[in-house]
Amino acid sequence: MEFGRVNDKELSDIDFSLPPEPDFNKTVLKGKELKTAQFYMGCAKWGRPEWVGTLYPPKTKEKDFLENYVKHYNSIELNATHYKVYGADMIEKWSSKADGKIFKFCPKMYKGVTHFGKLEGKEFITDEFLKNIVAFKKHLGPIFIQVSETFSPKRKEELFSYLKTLPTDMDFFIEVRHPEWFINAVVRKEFFGFLKQSNLGAVITDTAGNRECCHMYLTIPKAFIRFVGNSLHPSDYTRVDEWAERIKYWKENGLKELYFFMHMHDEAKSPELTAYLVDKFNTVCGLSLHKPLLHEEPKGLFD
Repeated sequence: MEFGRVNDKELSDIDFSLPPEPDFNKTVLKGKELKTAQFYMGCAKWGRPEWVGTLYPPKTKEKDFLENYVKHYNSIELNATHYKVYGADMIEKWSSKADGKIFKFCPKMYKGVTHFGKLEGKEFITDEFLKNIVAFKKHLGPIFIQVSETFSPKRKEELFSYLKTLPTDMDFFIEVRHPEWFINAVVRKEFFGFLKQSNLGAVITDTAGNRECCHMYLTIPKAFIRFVGNSLHPSDYTRVDEWAERIKYWKENGLKELYFFMHMHDEAKSPELTAYLVDKFNTVCGLSLHKPLLHEEPKGLFD
C-alpha cells in the first residue's frame, strides 16, 4: 500500500497517537462486553513470494500459498477482487482452502465500480461482483468499498445514493480518503451519521502520511482496521501497543467483531509485525488469536 507513505526520515517526526475516543461511539457500543465477540486478523494478500522461507515453508509453490496462509491467520483483506471480477468457481476454490477453519475472506469492491467514472449506473457490475463472492458462503466476511483520495464530500450525494442500493443482508465497510471528510466537522457528522443510520461500517486506516483517516469512529459495533506499518520502524511496535489498549476498551464496551489487517510498504516484513501484534493483543485484550509460526524469529522493539 502506497497511500500515506512518507520518507523514512520523516517517521520520527509524526505523531502516531490514536485520536481520543469520540462521544459518538457511545451511541453504538452498549457498554457491556459480549461473550460472543469475534476477532479476526490477517494481511491484505496471500500471494507474496517474499514470505517463502519466513511465513511459508522453504520452496513452497505459488499454488500452495493460500493453503499455507490459512494455517497462520483467520482472515484476509482480499485485495485481489479489487482488480478483477472473479467467477464463482474461483471463489469456491479459494473458500475450500479454509474448510474446517474459522476463517473470513473480506473482499474489496471491484475498482470498475469505485474508481472509474461516477457511482451512478453501477448497479449491474455491483450485482455481478456480489453474486459471485457469495460463493465464499460461511467464509464470507464484510465487503469493503474504497473510493479514491480525490473523491471529496462534494460527491457525497452520489456516494450516499449508491450505498443505499446495497443489499442489507451483507456487511459493508466504507473507506473514504479525502481529508475533507474528516476535517470538516459538519461533513464528518453527516458522513458518520449516514453510515450509522444505514447500518454500514467505517474503515479506519492508520497510515503515516494521512493521519486524518485514523478517525476512531464506529458506526456499527464492528471495526475494520487497515494498519500500514513501516518496515519494522520502532514506531510500528508502539503503534500496535496503543491499538491493543483501544481494542481492549472497545471489547469491554460491546464490540461484536474486529477485523485488523496488516499492510506494509515492504510486505516482506508484514508477518513479523503480525506475530508481535498477536502476542500483544492476546496479552492486553485477553484474546486467543493464533500466532503466525515464522521460520525466522521476528525482531522485537529493541533489536
